[in-house]
Formats: sequence, structure tokens, C-alpha cells
Amino acid sequence: MIFKALSKTGCLVLLSLVLLALAPGCSRSPDQAPDQTTDQNREQDQNQATASLEGRVEVIRLSGGDYGYPSPYAHYPRGPGGYKMCLIFDSLLERGEKGLIPWLAEDWQVSDRGKACIFTIRQGVVWHDGRPFTCEDVAFSLDYAARHPMTWSYVFGAIQNIEILPENKVKVTLREADATMLDLLGKTRILPKHIWEKVDTPKTFTGPNAVIGTGPYRLTGYSREHGTYRFEAFDRFWGPRPRVGRIEFLPVSEPILAYEKGEIDLVRLSPDLLPRYEKNPDHRIVKSPGFWGYRLLFNMAEKGPLQTKAVRQAFAHAIDREELVAKIARGAAIPGQAGILPPDHIMADPSVKEYKVNPQKAARLLESAGYPALDFDLLCSGREVRMAEIIKQRLGAVGVTLNIISVDGKTRDSRVRNRRFTLAIIGHGGWGGDPNYLYAHCTNSFSSSTSPLASGGTGTASPAFAALLKAQCLETDPEKRRRLIYQIQHLAAEEVPEIPLYYTTAYNLFRPDKYDGWLFMFDHHSLEHSKLSYLDWKGEI
Repeated sequence: MIFKALSKTGCLVLLSLVLLALAPGCSRSPDQAPDQTTDQNREQDQNQATASLEGRVEVIRLSGGDYGYPSPYAHYPRGPGGYKMCLIFDSLLERGEKGLIPWLAEDWQVSDRGKACIFTIRQGVVWHDGRPFTCEDVAFSLDYAARHPMTWSYVFGAIQNIEILPENKVKVTLREADATMLDLLGKTRILPKHIWEKVDTPKTFTGPNAVIGTGPYRLTGYSREHGTYRFEAFDRFWGPRPRVGRIEFLPVSEPILAYEKGEIDLVRLSPDLLPRYEKNPDHRIVKSPGFWGYRLLFNMAEKGPLQTKAVRQAFAHAIDREELVAKIARGAAIPGQAGILPPDHIMADPSVKEYKVNPQKAARLLESAGYPALDFDLLCSGREVRMAEIIKQRLGAVGVTLNIISVDGKTRDSRVRNRRFTLAIIGHGGWGGDPNYLYAHCTNSFSSSTSPLASGGTGTASPAFAALLKAQCLETDPEKRRRLIYQIQHLAAEEVPEIPLYYTTAYNLFRPDKYDGWLFMFDHHSLEHSKLSYLDWKGEI
């Protein structure tokens, strides 16, 4: 690839020239073969123009790649896999722009001091195969998920009892009170009992029946080899009318070029290209909240210097997070906070202390801890090598030598999940979610979820810290829980169980004349991941 052989500046110059060459008015040379894709796109655009008159677009195309079969058990754990699955499968609650909203459950009531919840189940819903959706499907799904952890597992081992009550209600009782219960139960995917009750090995169940849901879209095409997906609107969907008739995901090598050619309809825009689009009324730019971030992990389960707080604090003083924002994210990010929660999080405490870059203080901390010179392996994926090189340079200045080990992303995720690393860099979304993820980040508790958000914790240095992390799980009073979360952030800043490096604030580019329905979920960074982005959402059902 020629872009890889050029410097970054060279890439941008070449990219600009290519974009100019793609501008309207450029014609195909006579010896070029007919561009079937362009002709198809033109025809579909005409269809789309007609459909737009009715407030509905025929097709939206997005950058793809294989993220697994979109069942709750077979998708890959990262967001692009899970949120494709969510187009097919509904949950009791959905994530709106400002918080949780009713979905398959019309209403809910938390009782027994946070140990039980009663959901009122929506009527008139049908599965993609035409069978009616019932309370029995809800009870079955929660019980099944409690016995067989889904890829994104939320309730495994947590449920004590499930009862179907009169008036379309389902009561769920947990083994112990849990402040996050409503969120966890609410986002668990609901399965058709008449199909899944016959399935004993859900992770290997990938036939057509494995993608029967109640959601607004049906899977009508998937190629693992090509990394393509096609979803079509379900005409009997119970909820807001789908505004997009068909959603297609296809792999592209250069997303911005694919956007310019009309092959995809939404793209992440490099800050370097902002001037090209920001004053052009044909395009709209929307900035994401900082809910996707990178963190540096310490494996404190390994005996050695990383178990010493002063060593981890020395790392925090040595690593220049603003430098990473400038050089890696090109300014489109927020430096990592010592309290772990990003500044955009509703429970972030702005008074938590931060570590200013101070190599001299870092060296003194290492000296005082008895480790004037150290040597570690740093695990990362290929996409993070440059970040690792900058960190290596900064730590080298204070006496810490790093050996960078670059692997593919899936291998890195697996090694982090199984704690086969000493130092590691991992990036993922979910930073805007319930702060209970602090528990997974700061303790050595094992989560049944394979999401990267739930990985990387290897222990805390302080029993008091662990006790606070447990207490916030049990505290169901919102204000009391907020105060506990604030205390946890201060302790995290002191004990440094991990170092958040930065939270990205990506620029999203799209053509509003083609489609303008893009929405963020209240706790998520991605427009295309929100199910509501494709629906005629008016703020309530």
C-alpha cells in the first residue's frame, strides 16, 4: 500500500490530491472498464431520492469488516459486533439520548431495596418468524442468559428467581442487591423461547433461526470471508418506524475515499481534514463524547515492582498524556484522568488530582522504591505501536526499559482477558456506561463478559479500595452511590491501578441531505451503534 510507505504529511498531501481527482467533473478515461458499482449506486440513489419524499431512505452503507455472526452468543465482543446484533435483538430497556428508555418493557419498578425488579411487558410484539412475543420469552431469556453467558454477559450467575405475574408482568429477584441491576437486566437481549430452548451450545448455534429477534432489522446477508452484512427493515416491527430500509456494512480500505465516492454514508474524519468539510453545507460534522479510550494496564497479579504503588505513580508522572493526544489522536481526544472516569461521564469528579508530567519526580519515586532501573514487556496491537514507542521513550528517560510486543488485536484482547501480560495497552468503548466498570478495572474479579471493557483488572493494593468498590455495587440510593464513586476516583488516582491514556473525541462526517437521523446513546461514542439512529424516533414511544 502506497500510503503506508509515505510519511503522515505525505499521506495527507496525496490524499488531498486523490480527493480532488474524485471531485465532480472528473471523467473516466475511455479505456477504463464500466464501473458497475457506480452505476448501481446511481440507481440506488435515484430510488433513495424517491423514498426520501416519504421520509425514509432506501439504504445506508457503512464501513464494515467481520465482527462475527450477529447472534447474542456468536458476535465478536467489540462494539461493531455487538451493536450489529442489537439491530436484530431487542432488550427490555433501550439506551436513549438522555438515559434508559422503555422498550420491550413498557414500565418497571425496583423493589426489595434493590434486590428485585418488576417489568411490565409490552403486548402486540411479534418475532421475525411471526410468532407472538410473550412474558415467557422474557423469563426464559433471563434464565438462559444466567445459565449460558452471552458474549456481552450481564446477568450470569446473578439471578435467584424469575416469576411471571398477572397483567403481563415479570419479576426478577437477584441473589443480592445490585445498584446496576436495572441497567444489567434491561440491556440483556431477549430470545425466542420456541427456538433457543432446544439449543444446548449457544455459541455454536449460527443457523438462520439464531438471528430471529423482535428488533427493527432482519439479517438478510452475511459473509464472514468478505466482512459484509446486510440488514433489512422488519415490516412488522412494533416500535418506531424504521427510516432506513436497508443497512449494509462493507469493508473499505480508505474510509474517507469511500465516503467521497459515495460508497459509505458516515465516516470518522481525521482532524487534518476538518478544513475541507467544516464550511461545506453539503456535509455535517458531529463530535463524539469522550467515551472511547486507551488505558495502560499493570499486571499486579505478577510478583514484582508493579505491585508497588510508588512504581505505578512514577509511570503516571513519566507518561505525557497530552503528548499522546497531540501526536496520536492529532488533538481529537481528552487526556486520560487519574480517577479513570472520563470528564464527560455523569459521575466524573473534577476535583480528583492529576499527575503532572515530571520526569525528575518519577525517577525519585523509582529510586525511593528501590527500583532505579526496570525492564518490562509492553503488549499492544499493531495499531498502537506508535503510542507504545512514545511511552517507551518517556519511561526510558526515567530508567524504565520497555520491550514492545505487537500482536493482532484479537490476540491482544485474549491475552489481556486471560491476564497473560505484564504491561499492556488496550483501547475500547464503554467509558460512558455505569461506573461499576471501575470494579472490573481495579480488582481481580473475573467477569463472564468478554467485552474489553470488563478486562484488564488484576487486583488492588488496598483492602479499603476494594471495600469501596464493593459498597458502590450494593448502594441503591443514587446520591449515596455518587459519593462512593467520587471516593473511588480519588483512591484510584492515589493507587494508580491503571493509567487512562486518553479518550477519543472523534469527528463524524455525513451528508445531511442524504440522511440526518444520526443520534448518540447517552453513554456511547458512536452514531452508527445507536439503534435509534435508524428509526423515526420522536423522543418517546
